[in-house]
Amino acid sequence: MYLQGKNLLLNKLSSLDCKNTDKIEELIDKRYSFLLRESSERFLVPLFESRDFKAEFCDFSGDTVVIGRPEEVNNENRERLYNSLKSLMPWRKGPFSVFGIEIDAEWRSFRKWNRFKPHLPDLKGKVICDIGCNNGYYMFKTAYHKPDFVLGIDPTVQYYSQFSLLNSMAGITNLNFQLLGVEHIHLFEGIFDVVFLMGILYHHPNPIDILKKVKSSLKKDGYIVVESQGIEGDLPIALFPEKRYAKVPGTYFVPTPSCLVNFLKRAGFKDVKLICYHKMSSEEQRSTDWMVYQSYKDFVNEENTLTVEGYPAPIRIYAIAKK
Repeated sequence: MYLQGKNLLLNKLSSLDCKNTDKIEELIDKRYSFLLRESSERFLVPLFESRDFKAEFCDFSGDTVVIGRPEEVNNENRERLYNSLKSLMPWRKGPFSVFGIEIDAEWRSFRKWNRFKPHLPDLKGKVICDIGCNNGYYMFKTAYHKPDFVLGIDPTVQYYSQFSLLNSMAGITNLNFQLLGVEHIHLFEGIFDVVFLMGILYHHPNPIDILKKVKSSLKKDGYIVVESQGIEGDLPIALFPEKRYAKVPGTYFVPTPSCLVNFLKRAGFKDVKLICYHKMSSEEQRSTDWMVYQSYKDFVNEENTLTVEGYPAPIRIYAIAKK
């Protein structure tokens, strides 16, 4: 399965005259070792145990990504599939409906998609990258718009297995997942029409460098779609937490809306548009039967004004810009 995905990507890059195809292939081969780790076995077993399920019907148009109808499988096989999907917990992005099995993920990800959707360029026939794609929820949502090719990158084996199981059932041939990170995006020089960078930027100590790397991966007049955790305020400033922010250690610069706009401008993007921003809440991110660990309400005080560390509680910021 991994080799098939690699060859699909390399063939696409070759058709697009990618300058770094050899380097990307070498990197993908190195990342294959992630799948050989002992800790990866628990995520790969359910993938292989349930890869015989094939959906006759899929629908990516609504808030829930639907793969297969309930009547396509009998009760015994549905229970087997349910156990496989449960063993891949926690499910962070969603929701999904898989042969009638409702995966109520931690994030109600359709809310983020619906905020962006009216502002997106035409995705039909486009080459798209979703950085930090998680289980591929947004890749499936993008597939509804008939793009030419969608590459999702994320270095997490668990998310690779979740996506691979879902797409083995959905059978969408122009979706591709690779165990790469945002630090590798510059190797795809001039390849993408649209890059989604959602929930990523504040996890890196040099946001301008990350944005410049994304910019280099875009075609002329290509678009970057950015969603970031942030803080409220009119000044173009960013919070830099001492150790953790909302219990997350890998959080660096947490910008105000105008600061995020300036990040994009300083990275060389043009036509920067701030779409919206909103306060976070447990309406959008919460614990469920499919993600049983701590979630948003555990990261902030009861009034939702401060994080548990005493910093301003987070907002989410949405922007789009052009190369």
